[in-house]
Amino acid sequence: MTITLGSLEPALSVRQVLTLERVLAGEPEVVAGAGHLDRPVRWVHVAEAADVGVMLSGGEMVLTTGVLLAGDEDKQADYVRSLHRAEAAAVVLGLGRAFPVAPDVMRRAAERCGLPMVVLHRPFPFAELTEEVQSRLVRRKYAAVSLSEAVRSELTALITAGAPLQRLLDEVARHSACPVVVTNLAHRVLGTAGERPAVDDVLRDWERIARQAWGHHPGRSGTGGGTEGDGWIRAELGGRGERWGRIVLCGYRGDTATGRLLADRAAEALVLHRMLGGAAACSWEEQCAQSLLTDLVSGVVPARQLLPRARAAGLPVNRRTFVPLVVRDGDTGRLERLLRLLGLPGLVAELADGATAVLLSLARDQDAEALAAHFATRLRTEPGPSHTVVAAADPRVVWEDVPAGLREAQHVADAVADFAAALDLPLVVRLKDVHLRGLIRLLRDDPHVQSFAERELDGLLRESDEDLLSVLRTYLATGRNKSRTAQLHHVSRPALYRRLEAIQARLGVDLDDFEQAASVHIALLAHDAQQQ
Repeated sequence: MTITLGSLEPALSVRQVLTLERVLAGEPEVVAGAGHLDRPVRWVHVAEAADVGVMLSGGEMVLTTGVLLAGDEDKQADYVRSLHRAEAAAVVLGLGRAFPVAPDVMRRAAERCGLPMVVLHRPFPFAELTEEVQSRLVRRKYAAVSLSEAVRSELTALITAGAPLQRLLDEVARHSACPVVVTNLAHRVLGTAGERPAVDDVLRDWERIARQAWGHHPGRSGTGGGTEGDGWIRAELGGRGERWGRIVLCGYRGDTATGRLLADRAAEALVLHRMLGGAAACSWEEQCAQSLLTDLVSGVVPARQLLPRARAAGLPVNRRTFVPLVVRDGDTGRLERLLRLLGLPGLVAELADGATAVLLSLARDQDAEALAAHFATRLRTEPGPSHTVVAAADPRVVWEDVPAGLREAQHVADAVADFAAALDLPLVVRLKDVHLRGLIRLLRDDPHVQSFAERELDGLLRESDEDLLSVLRTYLATGRNKSRTAQLHHVSRPALYRRLEAIQARLGVDLDDFEQAASVHIALLAHDAQQQ
């Protein structure tokens, strides 16, 4: 059976202890520190000694009759101050045996220290209170440990089954019932989980939250929205003496101790997941960028809803010019290194079929086209495939226009992908450079276009002669340049002529006739587009 937070008792604070039925029988009255009643009670301790503070470790509710304090105001004040230094949760004074009313000295000292002080107006057996509170605390601690072990088992099972990072985060969010965020040490968000509206609320203000939480107080837990007491609980991620990230429970509503256990179990699982992923695994940064750019390209999620994710992922988005690029035959690691080398802010993510999306975010006063050209030029000089294609859409200054720009760049890259070596392409290919090839790709699923392609190429398709199709493809792509075609296919001119004669015989056309050659070219473009 899965244990969820709904099965846990709520945090036992001073305020909640005072509402217990057995405590109410003693007619409790808060006489000092009323603003601090939400302090958690870790234990209940009966103590009459004046130097009780040396016996405490913090979080105790101390019960006393004050018999050793009566008649000595200095001792009364010292008693309260020692509790405060020991970080006691509260002091409860039973009236009647030593004090008929709350002593002013103790009350004033408690108020100054911010220590809740409660008096019981009716005789009350302290043993009943300690039994009630401590049995509840034990049950709560057992439930927290049970939850911790359940979470550990479930996350370990997911890791063993090869689950991705997102699946682990979803499980943590299900148990914590609050948004979960994973960041690197620069506070860049690498992953999120939880109810989408709640996650978006957190990400929308993430820059301020991260700056206030960790920018000036690296050792402090919590976030700019509050501290651990407000439900912002984090655990560090790392190993072998090196930290590389953290996981944050944002607005956790259970008690802090249980939240820390949950965050610690989640951190253990994430560290194990990263270790088992190995060097070949896609990094969390890459997964984050891939998820964001894939959602942008697909258009399934409105761009405005993705803006908080982009900002939290480290992409500058305020008053920027966005340049959507798609690179064919360019691996993400190579492209990310080039962006860092050029000092260009952006995200890189692999899409599909050898395409990689690159979204640059430039200042408004930067020359977007010149920088895109510089990026493409440097990419050509980097070690890698010799025919890398860089396709681009026109720069966008409105975030909502970015998805259409990415789709346009992807369309351009796909339109020329198979002909990069044969075509005389510019450094950065744009929509205006793909001409007829781009139009045919848009129409490739039209039944009339499909029928036309099959009819025009029937003589070659029927024989499945891929060699002749390849020669025809290069010959038409080079503008019927026979020398260039022979060079690209590593054959002599006479051998090429024989193949062109065979193609013309199979198709029943004259390739020296412009209209017939154009018709075959269109059919071949349509055929190739349908195969992609």
